Amino acid sequence: LQHLADLEFLWLYDNQLTGTIPAELGALSSLETLSLFGNRLTGTIPAELGALSSLETLVLQSNNLSGSMPSDVCNLRTTNRGLLSLLQADCKSEVVCSCCTSCF
Repeated sequence: LQHLADLEFLWLYDNQLTGTIPAELGALSSLETLSLFGNRLTGTIPAELGALSSLETLVLQSNNLSGSMPSDVCNLRTTNRGLLSLLQADCKSEVVCSCCTSCF
């Protein structure tokens, strides 16, 4: 993933991906959109995603994620001019998220 530093958009929705969200995604410093909805991802949301200072859209719903949205990710809603304007997760049932813009 370190060779994708200029990647701005990563749409991997509805691909039946399994496993956890790789913490290494937090190294994609130019990433503006990360869409992982509609897969079979498990585990917690990595705090390393909070390092994505250019992130505007993070879509995680319709997976099997658990735990809480990391505070580092929530902070992206208020730091860096509040660029993270769309944050979606399964926070009605699986993920605790006080900063999500939409809960499913």
